[in-house]
Amino acid sequence: MSWIPFKIGQPKKQIVSKTVERDFEREYEKLQKLEDQTKKLHKDMKKSTEADIAMSKAAVKISADLLGNPLCEQDQVFLESMTALDTAMRRMDSFNLEKVNQIQKTVIDPLKKYSGVFPSLNMAVKRREQALQDYKRLQSKAEKYEEKEKTGPNMVKLHQAREELRPVREDFEAKNQQLLDEMPKFYQSRIDYFQPSFEALIRAR
Repeated sequence: MSWIPFKIGQPKKQIVSKTVERDFEREYEKLQKLEDQTKKLHKDMKKSTEADIAMSKAAVKISADLLGNPLCEQDQVFLESMTALDTAMRRMDSFNLEKVNQIQKTVIDPLKKYSGVFPSLNMAVKRREQALQDYKRLQSKAEKYEEKEKTGPNMVKLHQAREELRPVREDFEAKNQQLLDEMPKFYQSRIDYFQPSFEALIRAR
């Protein structure tokens, strides 16, 4: 998750403190790393379960091929051994399929659901960035009128610029504060969210 700030003229007044911007960037960077880790874990878990299924299916095929060997018709002991092997492989395949289904429900599906939150978070950050750029643009516009001669027309334009700035400033401050409140909470929630999944994974293995 990343965005490219728009290049605009900077107002003289600092509208977001360095501390606030640093806090925002730190929290957002933590969530970017969390998103990457969640996606990687989801992908690795899917590969692992697919490999498990492929292995047990291959074992069943091998035992079935051995059971169909002409030697089974000639040697009763060999037939009994291959029958026992085939039964064991089919039981293993059934158990493995049950285990994979359990992992799918308790780990893979929750990982996918959790990953689905990041696009909306990313969009909220982009909206916050757009609001910040609008805020800077209108703040710079108001500052220019403040510096001009205090004539009637200029004072009218200054008043209009300040009126235009006010709702944009409030919009940015609301978006900024909401993300500053929610990003740390979402990051902390990962422990409670994933703990049941990992406990289920340990039991399934």
